[in-house]
Amino acid sequence: MLETADIIKKVRLLELRSRKLASDVFSGEYHSAFKGKGMSFKEVREYAAGDDIRFIDWNVSARFGHPFSKVFEEERELTVMLLVDISLSTNFGTVYARKRDLATEIAAVLAFSAVNNGDKIGVIFYSDKVEGYIPPKKGRQHALYIVRQLLTKEPVGKGTEVTQALRYFTNATRQVSIAFVLSDFLDGVYEDALRVASKKHDIIGLKLYDHMDMELPAAGLMEVQDAETGERRIIDSSSKYVRYQYQQEFFKATEYATQTFRKAGADLLHVKTGDDYVKVLQRFFLSRHR
Repeated sequence: MLETADIIKKVRLLELRSRKLASDVFSGEYHSAFKGKGMSFKEVREYAAGDDIRFIDWNVSARFGHPFSKVFEEERELTVMLLVDISLSTNFGTVYARKRDLATEIAAVLAFSAVNNGDKIGVIFYSDKVEGYIPPKKGRQHALYIVRQLLTKEPVGKGTEVTQALRYFTNATRQVSIAFVLSDFLDGVYEDALRVASKKHDIIGLKLYDHMDMELPAAGLMEVQDAETGERRIIDSSSKYVRYQYQQEFFKATEYATQTFRKAGADLLHVKTGDDYVKVLQRFFLSRHR
């Protein structure tokens, strides 16, 4: 358990890095990647050549004796939700950091990106059940509270059930929102819940994985333990067949996630521990803008 002084230090460090990335790297990309709720009336001004005649304000024009046009602006305020997997399997990582640490960094950057744009940001923490809910609000202090919770929230449940988080999100969120689902997606079935959520909301999945989730080293006899079930077994990692079967399980889960998000009309990004997640997010934001 982190001491208070350690938590404060980690919050400050993560805030500095996340705010810098949000303002220097993602400010334009984030803003242009997501559309606002619509157009709202801003003001009227004198008609100029090229103005759409559909937007002429006939009442004002009649009053002043010459044409005036209505000017509209995009309603930019958005609601962004982070669905963050904090199940025990996310505590695994062999390169740079754990999957949990990677999720925390990405979630913090997204939180400050939202805050910088004047958007509301909220969080749902989950394992095999919903572990916590932070209602969406604006402001730096709210983002700092989210960062603190990202660093300190511990799960009661042990497994991973994306369905639980998606259903809670669908029921708790009335307004149309953008939802980032951060998980290793080591789960069975969440197709129905994702399809329902995607009908109303803009869903983006971030599948986080470690190199050793995908590939076992040839290290001979090994005792391994399932982080979520506690099951232990001895395996012979020097066996090509054992390593092949292990890899196939990873590919099976990855393919299910890819196909499920595609069928739901949602995006899925893949981020490996040790890789530059900044580039992954940048490419995604730019592709969305195009």
